[in-house]
Amino acid sequence: QVQLVESGGGSVQAGGSLTLSCEASGNAYCMTWFRQVADKNREGVAGFGPNASKYYADSVKGRFTIDRGIAENSVYLQMNSLKPEDTAMYYCAARDVAWCHSRPDPSQYTYWGQGTQVTVSS
Repeated sequence: QVQLVESGGGSVQAGGSLTLSCEASGNAYCMTWFRQVADKNREGVAGFGPNASKYYADSVKGRFTIDRGIAENSVYLQMNSLKPEDTAMYYCAARDVAWCHSRPDPSQYTYWGQGTQVTVSS
């Protein structure tokens, strides 16, 4: 069983930046960041899709960047120009097969991290 460990969440004022990191204990494919607020569905924020493409939700395009970390099986999410509506629990997810969907949905992912809270104040 592959474990995903996230780090880097916290509190920041609007306009600020945070970097989230996720490291997998084994082979993890199509690594993707989701976020969730209370009583709402988990939303795909940024992730790796087919042919090394990258997916970004419309709400974060131009502000968030996903990329691979230095360590194997790790990714990070650079979040700039943060807004109060970015406040959520952020989860790292991965598939157990090297076939990625172009648009992430939680049902596609086998492995999940424990989540890290991001709070943006106005």
